[in-house]
Amino acid sequence: MKVTVVCEHNASMDSEEGKTAYPEGLGVCIAELLKAKDKNVTLIRADEQGVHGLTDEILEKTDVMFWWGHWYHGAVDDALVDKIAYRVQRGMGIVFLHSAHDSKPFKRLLGTTCSLAWREVGEKERLWCVMPDHPIARGLGEYIDVEHEEMYGEPFDIPTPDELVYIGWFRGGEVFRGGCVFHRGRGKIFYFNPGHETYPTYKIDKVRTLLLQACDYVAPVSGVAEKLGCRHFEEFSIK
Repeated sequence: MKVTVVCEHNASMDSEEGKTAYPEGLGVCIAELLKAKDKNVTLIRADEQGVHGLTDEILEKTDVMFWWGHWYHGAVDDALVDKIAYRVQRGMGIVFLHSAHDSKPFKRLLGTTCSLAWREVGEKERLWCVMPDHPIARGLGEYIDVEHEEMYGEPFDIPTPDELVYIGWFRGGEVFRGGCVFHRGRGKIFYFNPGHETYPTYKIDKVRTLLLQACDYVAPVSGVAEKLGCRHFEEFSIK
């Protein structure tokens, strides 16, 4: 399976907290997790100048994409966003993490503002599994605890998820639809809210297992279609 990880680098990652959470880099953390399970991974950097190195060749060979971004959503080229959205519609899976709720590809695919409430004080989040038989949640129990995380709260301006796997609860009392699956054309999308760059959320064993299972779940079952369009039948399908 070919996986492309697009991960933004910003100044928070160079802070003491950011370096303590991910001394190797957040993007490297995710990429190495996937590589350890025999995924063929390409790591792509994004920053204030946009996304670097995500060529048409790389995109057209990608089965699953991971997208993490926070500060520089506006720097992503609109033409690239269109290409990513079209490949998802043709069957590529994609996992959006944390502040990628505000990314151009996520909003393009969902068609809403994807706005939410937030607070950054490093509080505890408990992610309750509300679909325990879902493949993404396999073997992870009733809930996942994240001891320090940025609060995301409702209202979350998204379409009704096709599959709601996790609801997050925060110390302040807020709740949030934090683990959602959407279907777009032939492709599957998974959004997972934890993952602020100064907290080591992606070092938690249950979170790491969830990311791996999400990768497998959104992966195309029968490949990615070369193109989409209206099919014309010359004759009756049933004779």
